[in-house]
Amino acid sequence: MNSSIVRAHDCLPQAWKNGLGRTRQIAVQPSTAGSGDFLWRVSVAEVDSAAPFSLFPGIDRHIVLLDGAGFTMALDDGREHALATPLAPFAFPGEAQVSVRLVAGPTRDFNLMVRRALARGTVDVWREPGVRRLDPQTVLVYAAHGEIDTADGTLQAGDAWRASTPAAGTVTLRDGAQALAIGIERTA
Repeated sequence: MNSSIVRAHDCLPQAWKNGLGRTRQIAVQPSTAGSGDFLWRVSVAEVDSAAPFSLFPGIDRHIVLLDGAGFTMALDDGREHALATPLAPFAFPGEAQVSVRLVAGPTRDFNLMVRRALARGTVDVWREPGVRRLDPQTVLVYAAHGEIDTADGTLQAGDAWRASTPAAGTVTLRDGAQALAIGIERTA
């Protein structure tokens, strides 16, 4: 197995920080970091109840619906956001208290968390087949649907690839493939 490819079946479920849900960590930087000292972290959460999100003070969060009908997020600043459109990223502060109301059954969502004082993160959605050149800030490509060819092998839906030299890297989305490209820009 190539260490730059993270297979979905190798990401074991673990409890949310607040213990009220499950997530599968895909990647974390630095690789030995825990929930309190990462620069950035990528995971896929399984939301099957109206449990509140875990609090992550000082963290910028990006969430993307992968599967299911989604849910409505109620944030403590009075905003509501319907996370009901697949592959439509939504950003919010990690210290926000967020409760959810499921639309119709369980969902799976992709999460990027970035330590605000040290970096900025982006989630770009790639929907069209063809070759994509990675930006210098690209740290990870996640196969949301279909197959994606990388320099290190083919990704299936749910797999991710961490490029060792992103500026020189390319990936090829096959017909029907869709991907999330994660960019991290250090600010400190």
